[in-house]
Amino acid sequence: MRVLGIDPGLTRCGLGVVEGGLGRPPRLVAVGVARTAAELPPARRLVQIEAALEEWIIEYRPEKVAVERVFAQHNVQTVVGTAQAAGVAMLVAARKGLPVELHTPSEVKAAITGSGRADKKQVGQMVTRILQLDAAPKPADAADALALAICHIWRGGAASRYAEAAAAGPGTNGYAQAVAEARRRQNPLSRTDRGVQ
Repeated sequence: MRVLGIDPGLTRCGLGVVEGGLGRPPRLVAVGVARTAAELPPARRLVQIEAALEEWIIEYRPEKVAVERVFAQHNVQTVVGTAQAAGVAMLVAARKGLPVELHTPSEVKAAITGSGRADKKQVGQMVTRILQLDAAPKPADAADALALAICHIWRGGAASRYAEAAAAGPGTNGYAQAVAEARRRQNPLSRTDRGVQ
């Protein structure tokens, strides 16, 4: 599975593409940041983010998109811009026919580090370790985008399989196995084939 992780932001929108799946450790495909100038009107900045996201989807051909779920912060202006960028990300993905999943910051931190309260430095260090990189991706928005993609591969994939099994119903072939596998994969940190010791 190839996932585009998006850490939405109006000034810096982190982008990371990771490939991985059952029995395969996550592998970095691409990482970067879409930047917009603060002096531009918000509408122009959103158009620039839209164009960058479309380019990434065309170039890297993700199968799924993972976007950070926006939470209220102390700075209302920051959260509004972040929410607008997240909306553009979801719109671009949906327009391209890609499934979109939202992941909370604490969900991503827990998936990557084992703690929902990890700081950005810890997330960056674990992303570096999981993807076997020489150095942590910078800025932090880029590392966060990769963390979102990894989280989705580990958790989103399991949730999707669980939903498919549940939709198929208990009387279907392989239902119990699918449910057991989905539940087991809800805790990716217990697996050694992911590059996390």
